[in-house]
Amino acid sequence: MNKEKKMKDKKLKPVTTLSTLIAILATFASAGGLLLDNLYHDNAFVTTTWLGNDAVTLFLAVPILVAAMIFAKRGSFRAQLIWMGALDYMLYNYAFYLFGAAFNWFFLVYAALLALSIFALIFGLVNLEVNGISQQFRKETPVKWIGGYFLFVASGLGLVYLIQSIGFIATDNVPAIVTITGHPTNVVFALDLTLVIPWLILGAVWLIKRQPWGYVIAGILSVKGPLYTLVLAVNSILVVNAGISDTSELPLWGTLTALGLIANVLFYANMKWKE
Repeated sequence: MNKEKKMKDKKLKPVTTLSTLIAILATFASAGGLLLDNLYHDNAFVTTTWLGNDAVTLFLAVPILVAAMIFAKRGSFRAQLIWMGALDYMLYNYAFYLFGAAFNWFFLVYAALLALSIFALIFGLVNLEVNGISQQFRKETPVKWIGGYFLFVASGLGLVYLIQSIGFIATDNVPAIVTITGHPTNVVFALDLTLVIPWLILGAVWLIKRQPWGYVIAGILSVKGPLYTLVLAVNSILVVNAGISDTSELPLWGTLTALGLIANVLFYANMKWKE
């Protein structure tokens, strides 16, 4: 038993080391974003939204990452999936900072966080006991409901991005998200079309078919999803309170956060407690 634990700890050492560095750097970056007045050089809208990202990352995402690491080392399959979900949040979140924030003091920190998150997620996934994880789920797991929710979100986001992108081709009217952020292109569309929508579709299809990797992808997305829609919900409140926008997107992102949390509970509650 001790030999088996030592082997497992050895396999997890690279991702544990990388995740520890991510937790430290993310704490540094998010705390700096909240405390340093002159860090961000973006327009008022973007600068305000960075504060929402920083708050959720510092007070929620980092603690989830650290707690999941600790429990995963004790052999919890549930914690391993949550750990991967927190890493996916870090990858997605700091891709926004690296490519969407005006050049600032933390540019190298953002680059390091994105690179570390990519490698940590790769090392973590290749060392997951995918079949063992899939066997922890009860037959009653509502895979169609969870997968259906993923497809609903993917189709909704995809339709919005498709309409606006084709609309630009037809009318030459730049989407509002580009003009309000002042970015030369749409960072949100770019990252969601590559890092979110394809994985939502793939995870949904595989989960509905009860394929082992479907459970893994669903476990990751059901952590990352609510975390990031919470970021967007918080940002909706901040930009309205700052007088930057008259229209609040809180009903949309608040609803998706609630639905994402329901999907999360339905998913993880159907994992067997004895692991």
